[in-house]
Amino acid sequence: MKPANDTFLRALLRQPTPYTPIWLMRQAGRYLPEYNATRRRAGSFLGLAKSPQYATEVTLQPIERYPLDAAILFSDILTVPDAMGLGLHFVEGEGPKFARPVRTEDDVRALRAPEVEESLRYVTDAVRSIRKALDNRIPLIGFSGSPWTLACYMIEGGGSEDFRTVKAMLYQRPELLQQVLAVNVQAVTDYLNAQIRAGAQAVMIFDTWGGALTDAAYRSFSLASMAQVVAGVQREHDGERVPCIAFTKGGGQWLEAIAATGCDAVGVDWVVSLAQARARIGNRCAIQGNLDPMVLLAGAKATASEAIRVLEDFGRPNRVDGGTDGHVFNLGHGISQFTDPDVVDVLVETVHSHSRILRA
Repeated sequence: MKPANDTFLRALLRQPTPYTPIWLMRQAGRYLPEYNATRRRAGSFLGLAKSPQYATEVTLQPIERYPLDAAILFSDILTVPDAMGLGLHFVEGEGPKFARPVRTEDDVRALRAPEVEESLRYVTDAVRSIRKALDNRIPLIGFSGSPWTLACYMIEGGGSEDFRTVKAMLYQRPELLQQVLAVNVQAVTDYLNAQIRAGAQAVMIFDTWGGALTDAAYRSFSLASMAQVVAGVQREHDGERVPCIAFTKGGGQWLEAIAATGCDAVGVDWVVSLAQARARIGNRCAIQGNLDPMVLLAGAKATASEAIRVLEDFGRPNRVDGGTDGHVFNLGHGISQFTDPDVVDVLVETVHSHSRILRA
């Protein structure tokens, strides 16, 4: 059954919408005082992410506060490699770490895609719980990191400034890295399909670190594996289309190639002109983006002004080919923890009101 507000889904499928829908990457996060209160009760980030009850609570917090057009599952991209047995933990001031990184032939040989309904059942339980709590008001987005982005964390053993370990493997032992990516393709595909079966009404692939690669390496290691996931993701459930969004941060030079994967929408960051992106992608798929999240730190007036600029950069809906719109407003990356929650109110209202003007 379609949600009461299906504007987000219609935009992804390039169907007419009365206004431009908006949701925000990391919309359930540390900028919200209610999120921080729940996280304290959970005891840790993993305690929050691995509890369907807490995940449901924080997923709905921004929905109760703002008239957003989609909810996104509260989870983390590293739940997949954690389920592979790599020993995920968080170090204060340093972020995520893996106790058992994947670096040798034996490590790669031992790697297996997890059984989602066993080791990641808490995620699919959260999806079911969130769908029930949303009561079909707006759609729920499921997500995963891309195979390449997960490989970066798995091989580096955590975050990295220069990706020296994974890039050394890429250039020295490309066949070994391809084996890691093959496992990740299976894991990510299984994971997204399990979320869809549990009730996710759209899915997004976050290729956070694809932009760190050369053109040749991106196409061989990031794009190719992401395209395999797009091809393997279930695109219909309960008689409804399940759109798929592909997003490479720093991927502006590859927009046409990303669109060619068969995704329903290409996510773009703030360095990309939406007008140029629209001209380059054409009618192949929708576009999601692309406000610089730092704009919100400049206050309500600057945020409203820049939101209007983004909307006008994308331009008016094309009424010639049947009324397609094809724009989902979002940030170019996750919202900053230092954002004033009241400024988000201004952003959402501005996007909704000004996009209606553009359709008049």
